[in-house]
Formats: sequence, C-alpha cells, structure tokens
Amino acid sequence: MSDLGDAPYNVVYLGIGTVAWVVACLKFRAWHRDPSSGLLVVALTIAAPATAFVLAAPVTYRMIGRVSRHGNLATLLVYLGITGFSAGAVVLARMWTPSKERANSGAQEAPPGDTSVAGLAGSASADITTTTDVRRQVRLRLTVFAVLVPVMIVLFFLGGADSPLTPLTFDTAFGTIPEIAIFLVIYQALFGFALIDISRVCLGHASRLPYGWLRRGIRIVAVGGFVACGYVGCKLVAIGAALAGVTGAEWLSTALGPAFAALGAMFITAGFAGPAVAAWTHRRRDYQALRPLWDLVYQADRRLALEAPPSVWTERLAFRDLEWRTARRGLEIRDGQLTLRPWIAPSVVTAAGEAAVRAGLDEEDRAALTVAAALRFAVGALNAGVPPRSREDQSQLPGLDTEPAEERAHLVRVARYLDAPLTGEALAVASAAG
Repeated sequence: MSDLGDAPYNVVYLGIGTVAWVVACLKFRAWHRDPSSGLLVVALTIAAPATAFVLAAPVTYRMIGRVSRHGNLATLLVYLGITGFSAGAVVLARMWTPSKERANSGAQEAPPGDTSVAGLAGSASADITTTTDVRRQVRLRLTVFAVLVPVMIVLFFLGGADSPLTPLTFDTAFGTIPEIAIFLVIYQALFGFALIDISRVCLGHASRLPYGWLRRGIRIVAVGGFVACGYVGCKLVAIGAALAGVTGAEWLSTALGPAFAALGAMFITAGFAGPAVAAWTHRRRDYQALRPLWDLVYQADRRLALEAPPSVWTERLAFRDLEWRTARRGLEIRDGQLTLRPWIAPSVVTAAGEAAVRAGLDEEDRAALTVAAALRFAVGALNAGVPPRSREDQSQLPGLDTEPAEERAHLVRVARYLDAPLTGEALAVASAAG
C-alpha cells in the first residue's frame, strides 16, 4: 500500500496511541501518589494498547522493520501489546467481580463515596477467603497468558513471515501459513475473551455505582469492549478465509476490522479518562471559585497566605497540583474566618438568617449566606477601625463543624454568596441596626 494510502491509518493510530498514553501517564501519576494494585493494573492496561497503536501506525511499523531487519516484527510487538491489554483486562475483571459471598448474603457493596477506579476492587468488608479466591483466579489467568505468549512468539518466528513488509495486510497475507494462522487465532482468542469479560463486568459494576462520571465512564468502557469485539470477528473470518484459500474477504481485515478496533479503543480510552478528567475539572472549578472568598479573608491578615495572590493569568493557567492548591486555599480561608470572628456582629448573623428564611433557602445555602454576609461585615468593620468583640460576645457561625468531605463544597457556596443580592440585603439590615 502506498504512503498516501497509509496516511489515514497513521493519523488514527498515532492519534489514539498518543491520547491513550496521556491517559496512562495520568493513571501512573495517580498511582505514584496513592499506590494501589487496582490503579496500577488500570495504568498498565491502558499503556499496553497505547503502545500497540503507536507501533501499528504504518510509519512506525516500517521504521521498526528497517531497524530490526525483520520486516514484520512490528506485528509481533503490536499483538503482544494488545495481549498485554487482554491480560490486564481479565485481571481487572476478576478484581471488579463481586464475591459470591456478598452476592448470596446481600452484604453491602463498596460505599458510594468510593469513586476511585482502584476502589472498585471490592468493599472493605471483603473477607480473607474472598481475597484469596480472587488472587487464585488472577494467578490462574495470568498463568494461561504466561504460557501462551511464548507459544505465540515461537509460532511467529517459525512462520518466517518476515517479508514482504505488510503493515496493514499481515493477517491475510500470511494467514495461509499454519504457524502464523495458529499465532493469530491464539491472539484473537485471548483478546476476544478479555473484551467480553471486562465488558460484562463493567456493565455489572455500572449498575451498582451512584450516578456520576465514574458510572458513566465504566459504561463507556463496556461499550468500547463490545465494539472492539467486531475487530475480533472480522479478523477471524478473514484469517479463516485466507487459510482456506478464499479471496475477497481481505477488506474485513484491512478496513472493517481496524475501524472496529479504533472505535472501541476510543470508547475504552474515553471511559477510563472521563472520571479523571471530570474530577480534575471539578477541582479546578472549586479552586477558581474560592478565589473571591480567599481575597476577602486575605484583606484581614496577609500573614494567612503562604504567598501573595496569584495573577489573573496564573489563576487561569493553573493546571497542576490543583488538589493541593485547593486544599491549601480552603485552610487559609478557614484561618481567615477565625481571624475575622471578633468583628462579626450578631445583627448580621440574624439578618442573614431572616433573609435566607424569606427566600426559602435550604440549610446548606442558609449557612453559606450567613457566613458570606458575616465575613463581608467583619472585613468592613475591621477596615473601619471598629474594636474587636470580646470572646463572650462573638457569634458562632454555621458550617464550622462541617465534615471534611463536605467542607470544600460549603466554602464554594460561601464564595458564590459573597456578591449575591440576599447578602447585600442582610448587610444593609445589619448596618441599619447599628
């Protein structure tokens, strides 16, 4: 096939491989920060096919052939990469399968709050017997791969399929060689089993997860697995036709099969990336949403912050360490709130509570409105030189006993109420009351 004909495959394969490797790197980074076997397996399961897609691109395929002097060595590397995905997928399927003990006893599943991919490995209530059983199943399946992978390598080299160079037509060009045909069937069988296994388990997991990006992402992985099964079907038919000497089925291997593979890979990559991207986006949104509240308390005591306020562009271009930055910003806001407490008048707390009741706000929004009005009032009083109140006269603000998991959401609500009309109304009433 000409270089011009290779161009679409280069674009698609290199594009998918690059994006998948970005996702894999994010997973490796997350694993480095919070080591867990589940997250490591996920990262490796993404990295293996990502490498395979890069190697499968005709431009890379031909380069490997020239360097190695074995024209089709890249085929072996690509298929081993996909086989690595298959091994990772069956391991994840075992880790994510609910135990029979929990299924029979109706015991509680993993807590809804556990939204990490690694957390899908099982709930904290899983007993030693269940863990041992999972490990036994994982070892058994990995043993099958450990035996069959060397067999595949031996068959590939025994087949002598080193020339001509066939980056896109290897299966049909050399499927007539018995050793190569067996090599290909083993590869497709492992891949097909893994796709069905992980897709089946993902659908089951999605039904048990709370609504959100994790549930959506797991379902997308399942869809991608089922779509990629089309690749296996097309390849097996094309290989069988080639072995039987039937012509005219090559397009199944060179066109339709790769289309199923590319589409399935896009779904699977998106499914794994979706929850991580959503979590990152949420952290970045919270980090930026807290800026007005942080600016307010920074006026009270600049010693509260480790560093000066970042510029607007620095804020907008913040992409790294968002969890740490957001957590630090929340702590500094809490310190500022304690600093401002002596200047909070009971009248502003009362006025804010009454405004919230008239507006029909729920308990969380009522607390956020009260804190926003109180902090604005306190900053104004501090700047005006009003003497601080004694400890006995200081008002107790709502939200101080908020659970750590809910504290960030509470502070974001406070930040959004800073310039709300209800806050201005409460401040006006409190100022009029003196």
